[in-house]
Amino acid sequence: MSSLPSGAAVAVRQAREPLKARGFLHIVRHGAGTNAFYIVSYHQIARTGVRPKPMLAEGAQALIDMLEKVGVDFRLREVRGALEDILRLGSANIPDLWLSDEELLEKGLVES
Repeated sequence: MSSLPSGAAVAVRQAREPLKARGFLHIVRHGAGTNAFYIVSYHQIARTGVRPKPMLAEGAQALIDMLEKVGVDFRLREVRGALEDILRLGSANIPDLWLSDEELLEKGLVES
């Protein structure tokens, strides 16, 4: 007989886990080459009243470090495609980032 968690156990576990909201990162490149800098902002989908806090990355390595800190998975095709679009077109979105309110504040992606 397999043991499935009861409804109460599931509710307790969900109460401990912070609710995560779906969003995306919008990245805009300014300049070119070694003088380029990037403005990164996180936008939540279907949520109002949360103002994104733009973050500045001075140079490509700073952008990569920032994306790693936020938790972007570079193995995903969408992420690699977005990075190519930033280089080619100057801006792109990285979709499907699920972050809780606490994670957003911790990573500095929203104004408190």
